Amino acid sequence: MKKWKQWLSGLMACVLLCTLTAVPCRAVSVKFRDVPAGHWAASYITQAAEIGLVRGQTADTFGLGRPMTRAAFTVILCRLFGWEMLRPEKGSFTDVQDPALWYYSAVETACSNGAVTRQTSTFRPNAPITREEMAVMLIRALGYSSVAGLDQGLSCPFQDVDSNKGYLTMAYYLGISGGTSASTFSPDQTATREQAVSMLMRVYRCWHERAPERIGIAGSFDLSSVSGCTAVALSSARLLPNNTVAPITASDEEIQTFREKLKASNARVLLQVSGNQSSLQQLNAADSAKAIAAEAVGYDGILLDIEKLDSSVKTSYTALVRKLRSLMGTEKLLYLVAEAPLSGSAAGGYDYAALSALADRLILRTAPYDKEVNGFPAVPQEPLEEVYYAFASLKNQVDPSKCSLWLSTTGLTWTGDRPSGSTMAPQIHSALENPAADVYYSARYADAYLILMEKAAGKNVRTVIWYHNNQAVSARVRLCAFFGVDSVCLSNLASVADYPDYSITEALSGSVLPSA
Repeated sequence: MKKWKQWLSGLMACVLLCTLTAVPCRAVSVKFRDVPAGHWAASYITQAAEIGLVRGQTADTFGLGRPMTRAAFTVILCRLFGWEMLRPEKGSFTDVQDPALWYYSAVETACSNGAVTRQTSTFRPNAPITREEMAVMLIRALGYSSVAGLDQGLSCPFQDVDSNKGYLTMAYYLGISGGTSASTFSPDQTATREQAVSMLMRVYRCWHERAPERIGIAGSFDLSSVSGCTAVALSSARLLPNNTVAPITASDEEIQTFREKLKASNARVLLQVSGNQSSLQQLNAADSAKAIAAEAVGYDGILLDIEKLDSSVKTSYTALVRKLRSLMGTEKLLYLVAEAPLSGSAAGGYDYAALSALADRLILRTAPYDKEVNGFPAVPQEPLEEVYYAFASLKNQVDPSKCSLWLSTTGLTWTGDRPSGSTMAPQIHSALENPAADVYYSARYADAYLILMEKAAGKNVRTVIWYHNNQAVSARVRLCAFFGVDSVCLSNLASVADYPDYSITEALSGSVLPSA
């Protein structure tokens, strides 16, 4: 009898391993008689079963209302993320030591990928999983532990949450898990199978979103990187403090040729009008709007980028945008760039709700960090924790389908002990090709950086470049998807990396994202 049980356990483990490599692509029709068509989780359950993420407790029953065990949830978690399955000789937990157990490999794999931690010596595989445990495991599996561990000042809507508050708050803002009421999460409540599947499927649907829409800023007439852009803004004009617009020095013929080439690539051509706080001094909204609209004749619309505004001009800037929208009507596009809200900072000069309502696109630009940590420059652009804070703080204030994330295509460089400006993609690629370069990836900021030591004037000089590689771009696109944001704005189309091991283009195409 003992040998029979061992043989059966081994067979179950082999079958399980064959199904944990990835969520199958080919869907099959599945219908459970215990899941009413009108049930709130019906669509989640049906899709999860059709793609092979979960199975029923019998051939035609799902087990609605039944508890989900910690072992079963971990097995499904591994299927969801398609992790390479591990089977070490010795288990990480005292109660999961037999490699023949059907969940042994899944527990070890989840542990290796950070979804499960070794805070206690036992895993409790057969215990029902709680709502809190599910949410924490998912946030960890997504690689968001560093972000969840920060106190960013985001309010938690649940009054019954004490432990793992950052994780449950993040699960709420990402839309992975709601509460059991408007003010309660019920963290210790046993999770039912349908609750578990709904959480998992919300992650699945965001991770399998289509490639994001691309908008681009053309600071020059270089057309090498406009492929795939739905709209391109030509940096052509600047708003002045006297309610006039100064055009760039390029000839009308050059601009017209550029516009024609862009239209041939099926991209909408926008006029980028830039400015800053001083541009709004003594603002007459009507006069400035007329000047901008007049300069935009021949374009498909305007991309207005008035940067770094403070609260003193919030009302006047909104009035300018409202006048501009009125003049342009609905036939032309109005894209706005706004500095994203930052954690620990006071509100700036952008009325996000009003601007979102007026614009066709609201592009949120997150300021890069600029600090030294123990003498090392930490200057990531669009730090993941700030991208999360920006969209979380604007949740229910702006229409996410109108939002876009500003994505830097250049790098930030420090030479010696001081910043030395931005670096274009070809120069970053050249540095990466240097055998002396050490390349790293910061999980905290979800950004890449390289360190290069070179001789200069007889001294060893350290160069540090922070830049977005494939992984960094993918991390930002995935995070945006959780908030319903499916658009990015490339900061400089003359610096879009497209190299075998360093390709923003590849990351944006979806080729490094999970495929359905």
